[in-house]
Amino acid sequence: MNWIVSPERFDTPEATALRRDYYGEVAGRYWERLATDQEIDDGLADDGVELLTPPTGRFLVGRADGVAAGCVGVRVVDADTAELTRVYVRPAFRGGGGAGLLMDAAEAAARDFGVARIRLDTRNDLVEARALYARHGFLEVPAFNNGPYAEHWFAKEL
Repeated sequence: MNWIVSPERFDTPEATALRRDYYGEVAGRYWERLATDQEIDDGLADDGVELLTPPTGRFLVGRADGVAAGCVGVRVVDADTAELTRVYVRPAFRGGGGAGLLMDAAEAAARDFGVARIRLDTRNDLVEARALYARHGFLEVPAFNNGPYAEHWFAKEL
């Protein structure tokens, strides 16, 4: 598959569909059942996604052979730090290298913002995500927030 990753507004139809799929999967895994449409709507309401636009961030969409297949967000936290969020590849596109390309594009976006490090938090059950972050040079660090779903914290110097 030929992947292309590029910035896109978070509210385009394809970006919105990716965000819904992302939230549906992470919520469903947490609850150990499928998330309903209403639960997805509630989870996406006021989730801060508007910060994923310059100058405070960027939303990136990965397309595999022209099909929206994954996404990632980068949010500037302060002059030195950006945060990675909404890392997602649709199941049909996993295993083809797209997640790595999304990670590379997110790091490049963070560098474009002039930050020195990128960080993220994640949950225990998202083992594939934790493995992806480790493969891309992220190291576990002490907790930097107390989010209700934050159980592991990672950072990488750029």
